[in-house]
Amino acid sequence: METCPASAPFFGFMGVTAALVFANIGAAYGTAKSGVGISSMGVMNPGLVMRNIIPVVMAGVLGIYGLIVAVIIQGSIVAPQNGLSQYSLYTGFAHLAAGLCCGLSGLAAGMAIGIVGDAGVRAVGQQEKLFVGMILILIFAEALGLYGKCNTEDSELWTNLSERYSYMCCESKAAPASADIACRVEKGE
Repeated sequence: METCPASAPFFGFMGVTAALVFANIGAAYGTAKSGVGISSMGVMNPGLVMRNIIPVVMAGVLGIYGLIVAVIIQGSIVAPQNGLSQYSLYTGFAHLAAGLCCGLSGLAAGMAIGIVGDAGVRAVGQQEKLFVGMILILIFAEALGLYGKCNTEDSELWTNLSERYSYMCCESKAAPASADIACRVEKGE
């Protein structure tokens, strides 16, 4: 089995796409849903509109998480040199998983922020004492997107380490026994 097929970068670029698209869908949903609540609340209590804009800002940050991860993954995809791919299938799958992790976490966080933001700003419009509770719930919803982003950056570190290890064990004749087993598994023996 070939470890660096020409199709491997496809999976890496799908990770880039997943991180950016899903995080932005979550950000858009959170912004739209919270915006509807702010508009409705603003009719009854226009003085609280600027104070209750926080859910919209928090939803927008989710799109930035997706952008950051997409740029990190895209920067790690190596272009073919002399007609040969330098990008392994393992790395492509790792980048796809990282992009899905960030993107879907951002989508889930955006949905949570949108629903809480909509109901929360309407409630704060009627009873201002609920503001702190709404903010705390939004912080925990935002944390879901942040967990996906942080996990993605950790997977990038492990991908780099595993590729170095894989290169060492497959190129070196004096590799340890555990490295030899890893090479045979990677080569399909």
